[in-house]
Amino acid sequence: MKRAVFVLAATAALAIAGQASAADGKAVYDKSCAGCHAALAPKLGDKAAFAPLIKKGVNAVAAVVIKGKGAMPPKGGAATDADAKAATEYMISKSK
Repeated sequence: MKRAVFVLAATAALAIAGQASAADGKAVYDKSCAGCHAALAPKLGDKAAFAPLIKKGVNAVAAVVIKGKGAMPPKGGAATDADAKAATEYMISKSK
């Protein structure tokens, strides 16, 4: 019984931690995206490169990121769709 309670508590803690990390676009970017986007286009902060993407809207860009494109793997290597969208929102916010 004690083991079941422990497993349930640990599972709940992991679920909460996963939800918190999804909201932190900068942390996801730093972990999953920065390695490539520091060297490859579009680079974080490159207003000209991001302008056409920004016009499409964050949801459309996030959908492409989630599917992957070219050399970028699905979700850009992020763990979840929410993580990928949070990172996309962060990158767009830093590139306006």
